[in-house]
Amino acid sequence: MSNILSINSLSKSYADKWLFREISFGIQQGEKAALVGVNGTGKSTLLKCIIGDIEADSGRIATTKKSRLFYLPQNPIMPVGKTIQETLFNSNNPISQLIQEYEKVANQSQVEPERLQELMEEMNRQDAWNYENRAQQILQKLEITNLNQSIDQLSGGQIKRVALAQMLLHQPDLLIMDEPTNHLDLNAIEWLESYLKGKSITLLMVTHDRYFLDSISNYILELDKGNLYQHKGNYTYFLEQKSKREADLNKEVSRAKNLLKKELEWMRRQPKARGTKSKSRIEAFYDLKETANQQIGSAEVEMNVNASRLGNKVIELSNISMYFDELRLIDNFTYTFKKGDKIAIIGKNGSGKSTLLNVISKQITPTHGKVVHGQTLNLGYYAQHVNNLNPNNRMIEEVKEIAEFVTLGNGKQVSVSKLLDMFLFPPSFQHTPIHKLSGGEKRRLQLLKILVQNPNFLILDEPTNDLDIDTLNVLESFLKDYNGCLLMVSHDRYFLDKIVDHLFVFEGQGVVKDFHGNYTDYKEQKELNPTIEPPIEKSNKQKPNSPPTKEKKKLSYKERLEMEQLEKEIEQLEQALSSLTKQLQTELNYESISQIGEKINQHQEQLDIKTERWIELNELS
Repeated sequence: MSNILSINSLSKSYADKWLFREISFGIQQGEKAALVGVNGTGKSTLLKCIIGDIEADSGRIATTKKSRLFYLPQNPIMPVGKTIQETLFNSNNPISQLIQEYEKVANQSQVEPERLQELMEEMNRQDAWNYENRAQQILQKLEITNLNQSIDQLSGGQIKRVALAQMLLHQPDLLIMDEPTNHLDLNAIEWLESYLKGKSITLLMVTHDRYFLDSISNYILELDKGNLYQHKGNYTYFLEQKSKREADLNKEVSRAKNLLKKELEWMRRQPKARGTKSKSRIEAFYDLKETANQQIGSAEVEMNVNASRLGNKVIELSNISMYFDELRLIDNFTYTFKKGDKIAIIGKNGSGKSTLLNVISKQITPTHGKVVHGQTLNLGYYAQHVNNLNPNNRMIEEVKEIAEFVTLGNGKQVSVSKLLDMFLFPPSFQHTPIHKLSGGEKRRLQLLKILVQNPNFLILDEPTNDLDIDTLNVLESFLKDYNGCLLMVSHDRYFLDKIVDHLFVFEGQGVVKDFHGNYTDYKEQKELNPTIEPPIEKSNKQKPNSPPTKEKKKLSYKERLEMEQLEKEIEQLEQALSSLTKQLQTELNYESISQIGEKINQHQEQLDIKTERWIELNELS
């Protein structure tokens, strides 16, 4: 089978640094290739070389004839002044063009049979007959409902979803994607994961989402110190092979170091005038020295920064509500944070997750309710869209504006330069202007600036975006051992499962429910009964040391009748919800989809109320 994409001896450098040198690989039809490596190794640069945005220093990039490539960058730029519909279904869409040409030929007064047959065969090959159904499904799953909305009015996350829809609607032969899951909510990520598994889809992607990576990829390309390592298999298999490779390299480096000591003694003893054999041995010495000085494995980020003391009173939220005109984001939410809380907020995009973070941090005032901070609270807020870095500063200057020395978790003080070194910013790199850093390096520096302040309550809004996998592994290790409070919004399922055991679930219409468990626990319970929310543990209703409750009273005759009626109504609501859900999956009209969705929300709200009342009565029976 021939390659859709072939890369031969490709090289690219910046200044005196090789990003990659003489690398070669190919991607065949149906392969799902993932490009991995630490920030700054050149992953995004390689993708841009492939699509022609950046010119490589040397080498060759070839695609098969008529192969169509589509590139989804991390931060897409859309043409202003156009609606979503005009952007998605413009004249550049080859499927739209094919359908229009077919309709034109088919509706001619004198039909050309040969041309019509050619177009029908091409329609079959492109699966264009199902284009409208497919478009409806893609737009629905990516929550793109108002096609008349102007691109100018969209947020960065909305633009990313429109760009993703545009890519999928074009049906290119090769999808090239840079961090496709950024700005998508969990439902959209899981749908995209299922979609990309299709046999006919070929892709090359850069992603830090390890569940997504492991589920989809069957070919891993690792950029490491200018070299490319190739592994056929998923991400788990790649990790196994990488571990073996590094173990073998470790042995080779150890042998080289032992031999280097002997050769170094020989070099020192030799006179300046040397013969041919000596020169050959000298050349071998320098090769040996290069081998012995290799860095083994991935550099690690050590995030062992001390958290300041936290008193008994942390943060109290009392009957918090947040409305914007008729939009209800948070409705009467109460929670008292405790020492050691590690909580994640999940829900659809636009449901109010980041708004709750801003309310808790007192960046905005709630419509109703009260937020009380404890006296010892030292809040560190890692915001998703805030860039508080001065692009003209050098890295070391940026951090020194906060502190000259930092206290680690073991009580030891280190200089800012040493801390930067621990964060993979070596001394030779610390005087680099911030505007020259990659996106991931800037995010890491922002995190460092927050940790330097020794916060005892961390708020993280999408902390995994733009961070490489090695950094994420160490960040996870730090957060697991962190002795302060943690509250975060994240769409990274692997990250959620490893860090938190408690969720705030935004269900829409202002409802925020408190679920005890990680994301996988929540998903499993949802799958067991998709029409009913999983059991929710209501926290803060009863203190741990409160006295036992009084003996429960028995049901009255009136309450028994109410309970029987509730059982019938609950069954009717469940059947109605099941019917509406099936209808939603097959409905194609946008207005109908919106109306059905509203009915589902109303039925679900009624079901929650009646179920809660039935549980109260059942406990008394």
